[in-house]
This record gives sequence, C-alpha cells and structure tokens, in this order.
Amino acid sequence: MASSNNQEIPEGTVRNLMEQDTLKWVFVGGKGGVGKTTCSSVLGILLSQVRSSVLIISTDPAHNLSDAFQQRFAKTPTVVNGFTNLYAMEVDPTIENEEGGSEGVDGFFSDLANAVPGIDEAMSFAEMLKLVQTMDYSVIVFDTAPTGHTLRLLQFPSTLEKGLAKIMSLKSKFGGMLSQMTRLFGVDDEFGEDAILGKLEAMRDIIEQVNRQFKDPEMTTFVCVCIPEFLSLYETERLVQELTRFEIDTHNIIINQVLFDVEVVESQLLKARMRMQQKYLDQFYTLYDDFNITKLPLLPQEARVYRKQLLCILKGLWC
Repeated sequence: MASSNNQEIPEGTVRNLMEQDTLKWVFVGGKGGVGKTTCSSVLGILLSQVRSSVLIISTDPAHNLSDAFQQRFAKTPTVVNGFTNLYAMEVDPTIENEEGGSEGVDGFFSDLANAVPGIDEAMSFAEMLKLVQTMDYSVIVFDTAPTGHTLRLLQFPSTLEKGLAKIMSLKSKFGGMLSQMTRLFGVDDEFGEDAILGKLEAMRDIIEQVNRQFKDPEMTTFVCVCIPEFLSLYETERLVQELTRFEIDTHNIIINQVLFDVEVVESQLLKARMRMQQKYLDQFYTLYDDFNITKLPLLPQEARVYRKQLLCILKGLWC
C-alpha cells in the first residue's frame, strides 16, 4: 500500500511500452480534459526514437493534435515538423464518407450496411483502419475521445464482424433476394451480387484481422490517462473494467496534473489541493498495484508553448 509521503511512492515510466517491439496499436484515453492529447503526443515522440515509423491518429471530434504540435493536420497522414518518422492525422470515425454519393456498388453497400444498428460508425472506422493498414507504420498511437466515445470505438471491430456476418447470411438464407435488392437499389448488373459480396468479404477479412490484433496483448495496449481527483478515479476504474470485458490489454496509467514540492508551497489553497491529490494518488496505487503508474506534473503553462516543461514530461515518462 502506498505511503502518504509523496517521496516514498515508487515512480513508474512507460519504458515497458518502448521496449515492447511487437506493439502495433497503442490507445490513449480517459476522461475529458485530463491531458490525453499531450500524453499521446509525447508517447508518439518517444516511440519515434525506437521505431522506424510512428503514426498518431486523433479520433476525437474536438481535435487538439494540431494545437499540441502547432501544426495543421487533416485526414491524411502528415509528417510532424522536426521529425522524419513521426506522422499525425485527425479523423472523425463517426462521420460517414461523404464522397461518391450513393451510386453503384458503394452506394448500395453503404445503404445495406447502415441497416444493421451501430454498423454505420463502425464502417467509417473500418475504412480508416484499412487505410492505415496499407501504410505499414511500425506502430499507431490513437489519441481518443472521452471514455464513452472511446469504448464505442473499441467495440467497432466486433460490431462489424457480427454485422457483416449477418449481411453475408442473406445469400445463404434468401437465395436470389440479394440480386433482387441490387435491382431495387438501382445497382447495375456489372456491380451486382458478386461485386457486393466480394466487397463485404474483403471488409470482413480486414475486420477479423484487426479484431484479433486488438485482443492480442502482444500487439495492442491501452494507456489510461487520468488526474488525481474522484471523478477521474471513478472513470478510470470504469474504463479498466470495460477494457477487461473487451479483452483489450491495459497495464499503464498516466496520472497527469500532479502538484509536487509541498514543502516550498506557501498557498493554503495549493496545500489543500495537494492533500486532496495525495488521497487519490494513494487510492490509484492501491487499486492498480500491478500497473505501471507514471505521474506527470501540473504545468504553469500549456505544454504546447512550454517547451522546457515538455522535455520534463518526456524525461518523466522515460527515466
């Protein structure tokens, strides 16, 4: 059990993530406002020192990745200024592809897929994963949205597998009905049943592969980011339980915005907050004694403009 003396709490790092060279997917998530983007950015920088190529993907509709690096990112990977092997992109997996309209096999495929509850968002996520898979990055870091959105995102591969299996069963259950449906949707014969089934099969193969990888602790892990407060502790506990239910590995927690150096603080308000933080730090170390827990300091300025402190974050996560 952790001591209330701050100096006696063992310091953790994310060195284990740097040394696990089999990792392909690293998800970073937690409650809103705890510093997920800062931690994702720093993890990406650290990984770029030990991997051949690293991609950071923001899946949060309220993107902050561009602000963190002070560089504009969009839905295609862009090399981060000052690096040769670190890339970043910002996507919203909940937005359906607006290109191509509803014509041909793609239009029918979209309409048919959307008939399965929850599969519309999953399809967009799958298209993004398909794009990423073809780019052959050594490791991909996901800067995710707040917990609820992230948990739904992590369910997408399973949702897709079930949904595509349901759609594929139309052929065996209803025989020529799929051909009639293609004509009903106005799909030309050359983009008929075989083309649609071929596209579904290809999509299912990719999703099955990703689903296996997500549940493989050698290839996928989830880094929980939090702050030493009650709501964040509660959210982290919920997140860890759900990740366990989804069979997704998690063994790293980053506790951000920690106040240090209580001896030199004169403000009664800061002293009170330090005591409050210490209570929750003790609880984190008690609940997650088998996790790698890393503490990061509360910065006097934003990390994106406070370069010296950003270097301290790098050192704190690594040393």
